Amino acid sequence: MRKIVLVFVCLSCFVVNAQKKKIWAKSFLNKKAPELVVEKWLTDAPDTKGKFILLDFWATWCGPCRKAIPKLNNYQKEFKEHLVIIGISDETKAKVETMKTPVMEYYSAIDTKERLEQKYKVKGIPHCVLIDPNGIVRWEGWPDLKDFELTSEVIKDIIEKYSS
Repeated sequence: MRKIVLVFVCLSCFVVNAQKKKIWAKSFLNKKAPELVVEKWLTDAPDTKGKFILLDFWATWCGPCRKAIPKLNNYQKEFKEHLVIIGISDETKAKVETMKTPVMEYYSAIDTKERLEQKYKVKGIPHCVLIDPNGIVRWEGWPDLKDFELTSEVIKDIIEKYSS
């Protein structure tokens, strides 16, 4: 009986450690990203040609989304030569504009029809997608997921690896 219990515990630890990163959307990792479609830009439309694009699906009511904004602001400054960050909300322009803090220092758009959100099948936010200049998804997921965080180092490594 004891051997069975010990084997179960070891197998159970192995299974937990072998699990892949959990995301709350359809995975496009290493695949062509869906076409960028927004209903309305709340900022100027960005020039994305030759740039990495970091899409951030977010909402004003989402605490983790708001918590991520200062980090995304920093990434936009740090990687401004190579990266364009775009926050996309399915809320109305009026709703997004009521949020005074934190201030987004990157591009912002709304899509109340959730067209892009549906293409990615986003089921939980924040959800970020990092796309290389050739339109291939190189990182995706919840930016603060333990052991899978989106960090400056992760972005730097992706930019270095996939720059044309």
